[in-house]
Amino acid sequence: MALLRGCALGRAATLGLAGCLAVVGGLPASAQKAGGTLRIYNTSQPPSASIHEESTIATNMPFMAVFNNLVRFDATKPRNGFDTIVPELADSWAWDASGTKLTFKLHPGVTWHDGKPFTGKDVQCTWHRLNGIDPEYFRRNPRKIWYENLKEVTLNGEDEVTFHLTKPQPSLLPMLASGLSPVFPCHISDRDMRTKPIGTGPFKFAEFKSHASIKLTRNTEYWKKGLPYVDAIEWRIVTSRSTRVLAFVAGEFDMTFVGDITVPLMKDVLGQAPSATCSLVPTNVPVNILVNRDRAPFDKLELRRALSLSLDRQAYIDIISGGKASIAGNMMPPPEGLWGMPQDMLAKLPGYSGDVARQQADAKKIMEALGYGPTNRLKVKVSTRDFATYRDPAVIFVDQLNKVHFDAELEVIESSIWHNRLTKKDYTVALNTSGVGIDDPDAVLKGAYACNSEANYTHYCNPQVEALLDQQSQEANLDKRKPIVWQIERILAEDVARPIIYHNRASTCWHAHLKGYVHHQNSIYNNWRFEHIWLDKER
Repeated sequence: MALLRGCALGRAATLGLAGCLAVVGGLPASAQKAGGTLRIYNTSQPPSASIHEESTIATNMPFMAVFNNLVRFDATKPRNGFDTIVPELADSWAWDASGTKLTFKLHPGVTWHDGKPFTGKDVQCTWHRLNGIDPEYFRRNPRKIWYENLKEVTLNGEDEVTFHLTKPQPSLLPMLASGLSPVFPCHISDRDMRTKPIGTGPFKFAEFKSHASIKLTRNTEYWKKGLPYVDAIEWRIVTSRSTRVLAFVAGEFDMTFVGDITVPLMKDVLGQAPSATCSLVPTNVPVNILVNRDRAPFDKLELRRALSLSLDRQAYIDIISGGKASIAGNMMPPPEGLWGMPQDMLAKLPGYSGDVARQQADAKKIMEALGYGPTNRLKVKVSTRDFATYRDPAVIFVDQLNKVHFDAELEVIESSIWHNRLTKKDYTVALNTSGVGIDDPDAVLKGAYACNSEANYTHYCNPQVEALLDQQSQEANLDKRKPIVWQIERILAEDVARPIIYHNRASTCWHAHLKGYVHHQNSIYNNWRFEHIWLDKER
């Protein structure tokens, strides 16, 4: 992790299945100041406030503070892993000997923001909605695949629940710890959760002005006594990157949106605000290409291979990340990532040789064999989201396609409807990013490639991959699981299932008066509770 005026790395995460019993705690309380308003910007309009229904950080980051999880990744540790999972609404948890039953003892006396008691029934409702037992609640369910092995959640009184799996799935616990896995209330409608959500978290929802602002206020009855420290969080929706960066430098915001600051911008920000901290880390959000194989002529594998061979991955890295991003497959590359392929193995995958001139020459030959050439280029519209992290690489992608007999043009889609377009498969070729919250193959690979996953936007379905996904999911031994994961990566690359361009690194910045924040290095989705944040400035 590159960190200017910031904290050091924690130790590497390890894999384990042990239960945990721990006291819910926080940072030493002696120095914190209470009060004040934390000011942040959001880069786009959230499609809704319902975290379980959305696939975008634009919903997760501002609304995670409204909720709690059963368990979560420790906000004070920079690396998310099995060894950093801590209690939240569950005081303890334990697996049975078969690895198919996970029991949680719930924290007593917790109330929802409207004063109603939190019980095991709320946990049961949430995951019966997510696994499809109650299919009518969620309009979208992008992470339903995470819980395909969840048969049911049973109640053992009001303060204990058991998750029953059809087969072992060690990754269930870290998936429950993700910021994308809050507990929802049974008694609130789906419509209200999209527009005025109720949670048990440190902040209450106050206001959501479309395309303008979001406001949360301190939960004075929060069950973690003494928290949170700040009185409110105010988000302004600012779609222009130059405008929001200038506003941060001028002190209008205490913190930038996560990963919004590129390497060149980071230098500018620190030049103008030298007391700020900027943390440059992997985002675990790979940039990738979606190809609608149901639309001719992209139903031809050879054409998709030509498209994949056009990619000059290093050019993206040099232009967009100042050389700091990484070339990898679907899984986050080491050293931060636990599952990424070794470089010598990666170099043997189609399109990863590093000899770009030869790859692009091969792409032209394929195109010419299919009847295309300099005077008969294949017209294609490349769709992408109206979001800087999408638009910037999409421009490069269009240029690279046009070097190998494509006639590509860019189509920019309004951010709040982007994921709806993908779910409906309303695109021909699209440049997308894929953030999933945790560094685990069940979240990354099953989410993108399992035949029945809602986030499988290309509807890719390969029986061999399906069997391997199931095999790796049940394997608790990391050294045995990795080769299965790498075999899946090889097949996906050969099938041109969803070409991965690069894994980005980007920076988040905050001013010196913002205290208590630890930047996570292997996910952008898991540390937005803001309960330990405090402001050391005059108000």
